[in-house]
Amino acid sequence: MLAIESSCDETSAAVVVDGRVARSNVVASQVDLHARYGGVVPEVASRQHLAKVLPVIRDALDAAGCTLGDIDAVAGTRGPGLAGALLVGYSAAKAIAFGRDLPFLGTNHLEGHIYANWLVEGDEPRFPALCLVVSGGHTDLVLMRGHGEYERLGGTRDDAAGEAFDKVGRLLGLPFPGGPAVAREADAFAARGAKGFSLPRAWLPGTFDFSFSGLKTAALHAVRSGKYGTPEVAAAFQESVVDVIAGKTSRLAAELGAVEVLVAGGVAANRRLREELARRCPVPVRIPPARLCTDNAAMIGAAATYRLRLGERSAWDEDIFSTNDWSAPLPG
Repeated sequence: MLAIESSCDETSAAVVVDGRVARSNVVASQVDLHARYGGVVPEVASRQHLAKVLPVIRDALDAAGCTLGDIDAVAGTRGPGLAGALLVGYSAAKAIAFGRDLPFLGTNHLEGHIYANWLVEGDEPRFPALCLVVSGGHTDLVLMRGHGEYERLGGTRDDAAGEAFDKVGRLLGLPFPGGPAVAREADAFAARGAKGFSLPRAWLPGTFDFSFSGLKTAALHAVRSGKYGTPEVAAAFQESVVDVIAGKTSRLAAELGAVEVLVAGGVAANRRLREELARRCPVPVRIPPARLCTDNAAMIGAAATYRLRLGERSAWDEDIFSTNDWSAPLPG
């Protein structure tokens, strides 16, 4: 499977074998390009994808030691993501598949994040699994009963966890991307054994939904009060986010009788979240290595492989504006 990912500010291509092995996984990041703006500029990202997509595909094929003649199917991220950015990778993937008469699969970005767990050595994940998707744009709890069988049980009502991390990072004057910078400040504060303060938790009783907008506002008031330094605010913010996510995930895993918890998305790279999930969850927790948590094409290739085994493929007239419901089968 040749897979291409371009949903935001990474141009990535990968060659994945049997949905389990990433023979190559090339990622061209745009972090330095967008740092001057303090966030991703969609038009700039799209133009950079145009410049990078073909070289990245060539590099992925070379790194895998293969040519297009060795490829059996092609996948491209269908969404969600930035429309202009998605169009570049999706169109390139579809053109390669069409030109070589290969099956094409437009693949959901969030489903891809979950399938990063299939790219780790060892036994495959087991079902039913509770999937925690925690990224810049999403914080979802999804029951996965089998390949292509999902039930969304909770999600964010406003800001996603990653978005809140980035916004608080900007509020604190930390460098882009804000999320990892907040985590570094928080971890350094905790390592010193300093005593901090507490920010509120939005538990939303009776649901497994999340809300981080109020926490973000509380962090703003803490900064404006002048009572706390950047490390203290970062630590209090991170502890609040981690407490709520780990608490709700562990409780839902117990209620559902899930046999495993699969963690996915960029925020899954957060060290503190990893620790608390492993400590609190009543069942084994799988978390991919950090390089597979952030956006990459290998995860798209893994998800697409299992969809292809279900007999699915995308129609040629499907585009990025077609359904992005990851619980629905692909048309065709």
